[in-house]
Amino acid sequence: PSSNGPVKKSMREKAVERRNINKEHNSNFKAGYIPIDEDRLHKTGLRGRKGSLAICVIILLFILAVINLIVTLVIWAVIRIGPNGCDSMEFHESGLLRFKQVSDMGVIHPLYKSTVGGRRNENLVITGNNQPIVFQQGTTKLSVEKNKTSIISDIGVQFFDPRTQNILFSTDYETHEFRLPSGVKSLNVQKASTERITSNATSDLNIKVDGRAIVRGNEGVFIMGKTIEFHMGGNMELKAENSIILNGTVVVSTTRLPSSSSGDQFGGGDWVRYKLCMCADGTLFKVQVTGQNMGCQTSDNPCGDTH
Repeated sequence: PSSNGPVKKSMREKAVERRNINKEHNSNFKAGYIPIDEDRLHKTGLRGRKGSLAICVIILLFILAVINLIVTLVIWAVIRIGPNGCDSMEFHESGLLRFKQVSDMGVIHPLYKSTVGGRRNENLVITGNNQPIVFQQGTTKLSVEKNKTSIISDIGVQFFDPRTQNILFSTDYETHEFRLPSGVKSLNVQKASTERITSNATSDLNIKVDGRAIVRGNEGVFIMGKTIEFHMGGNMELKAENSIILNGTVVVSTTRLPSSSSGDQFGGGDWVRYKLCMCADGTLFKVQVTGQNMGCQTSDNPCGDTH
């Protein structure tokens, strides 16, 4: 170079210099390489806890997919869904659900005012496997068991003919007289509240209990009949606020009445004995027994002269 500026090279010198530079660049594989620590670089992807969480989510989704597949297979096997619909049931626009084959179900919760029925010319068969069949709506429950059929209701029970709409049996004695259906001769209840209990004119009315029978009346208890008999294994107790009236021939069987031993029964001791007497009009009164062969004569006679 001179003081006036760089010396110009010829075309040949420039070509040789360019060729040498290209050879040097082509043989230098470390050109532009800068060594940097990988820990200081920005990490991409899921690493550490995020990777473990992603694996757990994938496993959970896989388990849900398997459960969904099992449920789908069970539904398909039970309902038998095919191209033509369900082989086991039909859904109608009116809300009717019809089962077309034998179905095994446990507890069924129908909709409000639902109806369970069968075809017109076929029977509806409901079978319980060693369990009672229970129909329940609110407080009303119908239980069909092996040895008995029971109906429990707080609002009453009513049976009617669906064709003629005639009431066959009803417990609503306010609007219908309580009558047993034809062929039913006995009624087994634990507690009954009614105005009166009667039988046919040609048959007897028998009321039997295994334990204790209690008859109460808010306005009194009246027992009427051609012949009234009481058979008891224990005691009979009559209570009244005003009076007890026995109208008719009263016969008391003394075979079961307790008898005192003969001897000094009117002497010492703490026993006080009374004799039960009855007036001609049916009024009962008691007289204290002070001696043997004592009658019903007393100064305080409620019957007057005749007793």
